[in-house]
Amino acid sequence: MRQRLRRSIGACGLWLAGCLLTTAAGAQTGGEGLSPALAAIKSRHAVHLGYRESSPPFSFLDQANRPIGYSLELCQAVVDEIGVEVDDPGLKIEYVKVTSDDRIPAVVQGKIDLECGSTTANAERSKQVAFSPLMFVAGTKLMVAKDSAISAPKDLQSKTVVVTKGTTNEQAMHALDKKLNLGLNIVTASDHEQSYQMLVDRKADAFATDDILLYGLIARHKSQDKFHVVGDYLSYDPYGIMFRRGEPQLKEVVERAFRKLGTNHDLVPLYNKWFVSRLPTGERLNVAISPQLEDAFKALDDSEGVND
Repeated sequence: MRQRLRRSIGACGLWLAGCLLTTAAGAQTGGEGLSPALAAIKSRHAVHLGYRESSPPFSFLDQANRPIGYSLELCQAVVDEIGVEVDDPGLKIEYVKVTSDDRIPAVVQGKIDLECGSTTANAERSKQVAFSPLMFVAGTKLMVAKDSAISAPKDLQSKTVVVTKGTTNEQAMHALDKKLNLGLNIVTASDHEQSYQMLVDRKADAFATDDILLYGLIARHKSQDKFHVVGDYLSYDPYGIMFRRGEPQLKEVVERAFRKLGTNHDLVPLYNKWFVSRLPTGERLNVAISPQLEDAFKALDDSEGVND
């Protein structure tokens, strides 16, 4: 299974790299002009960041209800680079709450400039939005009660599975149901917290979403004695920061910000801050960086001799 995961992750990484190269090749700054998205940011002196309320450690709320997380910190580095591009180092950040269901429309409609959550980058979504370089790799798994008999997909026959609306996990469960003829009752909730609560309330037999988000929810609710994550990966999901499609100048700025982080060797420490160390809210995930993600970060290092 691990070999299949690495092959799929590798294919996703190659697809993302191809997207970056294609866009970079066509990027143009228009002389002294700015693209529409960057011009709007410069005009309002602010960048609108989309955040999620319950996607730890990527994007969630601290005890004071302030948005924090790994994805938001990456977005803050992009904001710094946007400030350089538009010659406005004092850009403000304005946070806009989004859900799994409305995050893509929020980007497309210009309500947010960057979506800083836990979003899978895939070919279908790239028809509507653009993505940053790879920032994480996850996959769909199942969270179940520890007293549940469910340990693998085959155990889901005629069971109720909750998924968060608008996620790739919803698609993965429908595909699994069709493939194995499980007769699933697939129900949706508006965010991960509500999906988790349906499992707590026994309104669902399993909660299907990306494994790292399940571990984050278990840690945040201190429910290691009640729930656990089971089974093989049911999908493979490379994460990226979303922004508007058809904005090559903005795409170039986003990629440049990631390459600066890679060259300065800031990406692995940033990862460890949110996935290995104790979070500001007190939980600790202790999820070591995968070899695949570490390789992706090394590929962003532009320092002399690294990519010879």
